[in-house]
Amino acid sequence: MSQLLAPFHSVTIQDFESSWTSPANIAFVKYWGKKSHQIPANPSLSMTLSECTTTTKTKFQAANGLTVRLKLNGKSEEKFATKIKDYLESLQDELPWILNLSVEIETSNTFPHGAGIASSASGLSAFALTLTEYLTHLKSDTEETLFYKRASYLSRLASGSACRSVYGGFTSWGDSALPESSDLFATSLKVHPKLAALRDTVLVISSEEKTISSRSGHGRMNEHFFAEARYSQARDNFSRCISALQRGEMDDVGMILEAEALALHAMMLTSPEPYTLLKPNTLSAINAIWDFRKETNLPLYFTLDAGPNLHLIYPESQKNKITTFISHELAPLTENIIHDKTGIGPKKC
Repeated sequence: MSQLLAPFHSVTIQDFESSWTSPANIAFVKYWGKKSHQIPANPSLSMTLSECTTTTKTKFQAANGLTVRLKLNGKSEEKFATKIKDYLESLQDELPWILNLSVEIETSNTFPHGAGIASSASGLSAFALTLTEYLTHLKSDTEETLFYKRASYLSRLASGSACRSVYGGFTSWGDSALPESSDLFATSLKVHPKLAALRDTVLVISSEEKTISSRSGHGRMNEHFFAEARYSQARDNFSRCISALQRGEMDDVGMILEAEALALHAMMLTSPEPYTLLKPNTLSAINAIWDFRKETNLPLYFTLDAGPNLHLIYPESQKNKITTFISHELAPLTENIIHDKTGIGPKKC
């Protein structure tokens, strides 16, 4: 049993309502592949976003059996409700009383589904934060740092990347040489003031549903010929990226960003059952970015999640010149453009 949940193993269920807003995050160093259930094969590093958020209100009540009802943007969503129910059932060994809860969830996003921003990270961390507050209501705990560590732990069990969304700024997850690092929860990371506020402009190349889910992609790493080499590369990039962030070296960070993005998609192309999530316009945008950087020497870099959509990372100080390039040269390649930046983390609402 986790020490983080042990105090709540035997409690008396009470009615309670909680509301939280939690942000999405974009990984600079990718987590792709698992050692076991929700345990990463390598440490990862991400930047928390500001504008792309999920707000979730949850009502907890005593019941004869576990039931979950969920509304997304005012409409009932059975698929998501089933996912939350399965998640809560997975906690029964540590929280056996959870099987006697009625859970009603109302949730909404500030960004469209399929926009190239992981809504599972913001959505499931927002729900985990409401659950964490409920636990604290059932048995008080005034230590704030422990609250967020517990929320990160619960978020990870729902979605790996969600554990990084409970902290603002930059966040690491996975066992490493960093103090207090863990595979079980994420921790916040201090960076150089020059890089504490970065822009993230998302180029939505395609909003179509992915042909291969991230869960399936993680699974395919189990038999991947290059898996161990990839994990070694990620660990090296993790250390190098943290060093560059703490030194304030944007160009060093940017090169790691791009190498990580391309390595992620190389794993898909070379997996036992090869596939690609990239689109022709993804490659066109990448080449345009490389040409722009070579011509202007401006620090514009890209990264990709497990999909075709690009996140463009650059300093706030270069916003005007770079957004002009994006509007003129890259916008025709996209369905939509979302402008975001480094965020301060979740908030109770």
